[in-house]
Amino acid sequence: MNSFENLIVWQKAHIFVIEIYRITKDFPKEESVGIISQIRRSTFSICVNIAEGHKKTRKDFARFLDIAQGSLEETKYYLILAKDLHYYREEKYLELKFQSEEIGKLLTGLIRSLRS
Repeated sequence: MNSFENLIVWQKAHIFVIEIYRITKDFPKEESVGIISQIRRSTFSICVNIAEGHKKTRKDFARFLDIAQGSLEETKYYLILAKDLHYYREEKYLELKFQSEEIGKLLTGLIRSLRS
């Protein structure tokens, strides 16, 4: 694989980041240093760790993917919090939850393949 951009997991995570940026634009302004910055940071951390680990050894790449998995779990919490604070609709939450679960499965599969 020549580029991290060719990885399906990175592609889906990148789309997820863009969607998070879109929805958080409509969050209350007082959340700019709270949930907005936190969810954006945790979400783009998924892509950053995939990209950063891509050219490393298999063992190191798997470690970076583990970190990406942790960032994904952090993002999932922020999605729940934002939903419970009524910052977006339930339908959007379900869509984002589906995307996050798909990314999680791809990360898990890639980690397993690197460690086998």
